[in-house]
Amino acid sequence: MTTNTGSRGQSTLQNFAPLIVDVAVPLASYYLFRDGLGMSTFAALAWSSVVPALRTGWSVLKERRTNALAGLILVVNVVSLLLSFVSGDPRLMLAKDSGVSSTVAIGILVSVVLGRPMMTAGLKPFLVKGDAVREAAWERLMSGGSAASADFRRRERAFSVVWGVVLLAECVVRAVGAYTVPVDTMVWLGGVVLAGAVLIGIVVGGALGAGPMEAMVSHETERSEPASTESASAEVAVAA
Repeated sequence: MTTNTGSRGQSTLQNFAPLIVDVAVPLASYYLFRDGLGMSTFAALAWSSVVPALRTGWSVLKERRTNALAGLILVVNVVSLLLSFVSGDPRLMLAKDSGVSSTVAIGILVSVVLGRPMMTAGLKPFLVKGDAVREAAWERLMSGGSAASADFRRRERAFSVVWGVVLLAECVVRAVGAYTVPVDTMVWLGGVVLAGAVLIGIVVGGALGAGPMEAMVSHETERSEPASTESASAEVAVAA
């Protein structure tokens, strides 16, 4: 039992690792450098770009492929660095955040067009829950080895599309607000808009993508369990 729990925890950590390294570390380091250590926005962005830059370089040189998520975060940071040179207009500085966020939204939508939905990396750990049987069910659904595979992949794309569209709409609203709403109001209203967008993404993305996908993974897992039991019984009979 102890071994199972440890193995499950390790599997969950392994599933979350790419998302933590590519997204959480750069984001957390940016706020640490800027707010915790008192660095300028430019310096904080520059230093927080180190990890995604290394990850992107490692993927290209060693794995012979591009790490899409790390590359996107790197592009966002570079765009932020370039926009940081522009100063003196508080409304432009408010709009800057929208411009940077829109890069993420567009990247998500482009990843869907290319057949590699970017939000899947964050969705998978929540659906497989670190369970080896559920992970095997996920792989069958993704590879086309299940009758529900086509619907599963369609839901996977829908999940990323929802988040891409919601984030893009949030960028537009904040950009318009930056030039139409009083600056003092927009400073706090921008956070409210972002929180609302995230809530919409969770609800709609769950209804159209994550919810049905979780049900399919559970169904596929249940279908595989009787087969596994019969196989184990057959092996015992042969051994006897």
